[in-house]
Amino acid sequence: MVEEYKQVIIVRKDLKMSKGKLAVQVAHASVSTVLETLKIKPEWVYLWVEQGQKKVVLICASESELFKTYEESNRLGLPTSLIYDAGRTELPPNTLTALGIGPAPSSLIDKITRSFKLL
Repeated sequence: MVEEYKQVIIVRKDLKMSKGKLAVQVAHASVSTVLETLKIKPEWVYLWVEQGQKKVVLICASESELFKTYEESNRLGLPTSLIYDAGRTELPPNTLTALGIGPAPSSLIDKITRSFKLL
């Protein structure tokens, strides 16, 4: 059986971002994490692209929950990217908005994201 690869983006529900702001933060997380993955596990990016670039967007309750997930991801050796907003529109500067994980093997990502709900 072939290992499935995916990318997961987790966004903070407590910020109550507009749909447009949310979309931009998810896009930032996706691109940033792909670039990070290319540095450390380029083969994961190529396999993910071959499989159709599966992306899943999840929500979390708070900044602390997002940061805890970031630390857990790093312990598993997953490529990650924390996204901080520049503060030009809806949010104060340097607000932590999202976490990108992967692309990486789904089995690894699922170990730390299975409890989150879909956006």
